[in-house]
Amino acid sequence: MTKKVNLVTDANSIASSVNEAVSQRIKLYRKQKKMSLDELSRRAGVSKGALVEIEGCKANPSIALLCRLAAAMGVSVADFVDVSSKPTVHLIAEDEIPELWKGDNGGRARLLAGSGGPDMTELWMWEMQPGEKFASPGHPEGTLELFYVQSGALTLGVLDHLYTVNTGCSATARTDVPHFYENRAEHTLIFIMTVNEKAS
Repeated sequence: MTKKVNLVTDANSIASSVNEAVSQRIKLYRKQKKMSLDELSRRAGVSKGALVEIEGCKANPSIALLCRLAAAMGVSVADFVDVSSKPTVHLIAEDEIPELWKGDNGGRARLLAGSGGPDMTELWMWEMQPGEKFASPGHPEGTLELFYVQSGALTLGVLDHLYTVNTGCSATARTDVPHFYENRAEHTLIFIMTVNEKAS
């Protein structure tokens, strides 16, 4: 019983430290680029109030929101969570890999590694339980995502089209349009995803 409580406490503490790091780095990059809250709000399409909450570490920004903020500032999400590459080799320990999405049924998405922005590449590991879904309004123009399904079946929705990527199969998709990932099967879905985004 005590062990379970400790695990929950550890998970909450890790999430809190990720949020704190993200809020500090967003503030840092905004100041480095001499960008006001109003300007970042306009560029990212995010309310000024939401930005104040994020920078004050009072909000838990979604992946989609982090993507919009990163694109508006010409950096990458990996820069925000400090898993971007550094010369010449940057080793990232397992306990340093941030979890940036949690599903309602226990799924999660972790940003394993990434390069700095604005031209950036990110490596993600997704685990989705049956019935879980993640939707995105679309990334900057030209963004390409690569998928490899380790187990289960990924339902990939891009615009009005649905695709099924089965265990052991791969896919590529332009994701500068609305898209989603979903587990419509009865078993756990695990897939690796690489995101490649070029500066406009």
